[in-house]
Amino acid sequence: MKIASIPLAPGAALAPMAGFTDAACRDMAVRHGAAYTVSEMVSAKALTFGDKKSAQLIRCKPNGAPYGVQLFGAEPETMGQAARLIQHYDYDFIDINMGCPAPKITSSGAGSRLLLDPALCGRIVAAVVEASDGRPVTVKMRAGWDGDHITAVETAKACEAAGAALIAVHGRTREQMYIPGTVDWSVIAAVKAAVSVPVLGNGDITTADEARAMMEATGCDGVMVGRGALGNPWLFGEIAAMLKGEPAPPPPTLRQRMEELRRQVYEMCENKGEWVAMPQARSQAIHYMKGLRGAAALRAECSRLEHFPDIDRLIEKIWQENS
Repeated sequence: MKIASIPLAPGAALAPMAGFTDAACRDMAVRHGAAYTVSEMVSAKALTFGDKKSAQLIRCKPNGAPYGVQLFGAEPETMGQAARLIQHYDYDFIDINMGCPAPKITSSGAGSRLLLDPALCGRIVAAVVEASDGRPVTVKMRAGWDGDHITAVETAKACEAAGAALIAVHGRTREQMYIPGTVDWSVIAAVKAAVSVPVLGNGDITTADEARAMMEATGCDGVMVGRGALGNPWLFGEIAAMLKGEPAPPPPTLRQRMEELRRQVYEMCENKGEWVAMPQARSQAIHYMKGLRGAAALRAECSRLEHFPDIDRLIEKIWQENS
C-alpha cells in the first residue's frame, strides 16, 4: 500500500489524537511497527496568524516511517494558505481533519462538522493539494454527522476527485462520539467500494484479531488505531505480524511496559521541557495502568505527577503492587 508514491510497510497507522500523538508518542509507535504517524491536529487559522504553539506541533525528527501533518479548518482559502506556510517543515504528507467531534472544533465549522457539506470537503482538499508543494494529501473522516447524515461515501468521492491520496474512515458519526459498540463497518465497506484510493478502517481496534476482522469484513486496505494503542504500543507489532503472516510476538512483560512508560515521558520532557510535558504525561501514564493490580490507586498517582522523578516513584509503587 502507498500514499501516492510513498510506500508503507505492513502495519497499522497511528491515528492523530490531540494531547497524545506528540513526537515522543509517534516515535514510540514507529519503534513498535506503526506504518506511519500523524501529528496532533493543527489549526490552519492559527498558523496563518503566526501562532508559535501551533507551529511547534508540526516539528518532527525523521524516525524511519512516513509522517504527516494534520490540519483542521473550515475555509478552503485558509487551509490552502496554511499548507503553503508549512512547506519548509520536514514531513511527508498533509492530512485533513474531517472527523474531530469536539464541540470547540465543530462549533467553528471544522472537524466532523464538514461532513454536512461534502462539496465543501472537496474544495478544501483541492485547495490543500494545490498548495502542498507536491506532497500527498490524505483525509481522516467519520461516517457522518448523525444518523440522518451518513455522508462518508459522498464525502470520500468528493475528496478523491479533488486529489486525496488516501482516506481513513472512523465508523461512527459525530453524534456517537466514542460510544462502545457503535462502529459501523458497513460504512467503511461502502467507502472502500466507492473510491479507488486506499481506505483505512478506524474505530475500537484493540487487538490484531479485531484488525483482521475489520479488514476481512470491509475490504479496507489497512487499519488506523488510536486509543487502543495508548499505553499499548505493542499493538502495532501484533498487527504488523498478522499482516505479514508471522507468529504473534509475546506480550510485553511488566518491566518492558514500565521501561516504555519511562522512556516516553523522558522524551516528552526532552522535547517540550518538564513544565509543559508533565501535565500531559499524566494522561499518557494512566493508560499504562490498565490490567495492573491496584490500578485505581495507581491512576490516582498518575494524576499527581509533577516532575520527571515522580515517574520513578510511580514505577516503584507499581512494582510493589504487581511483583
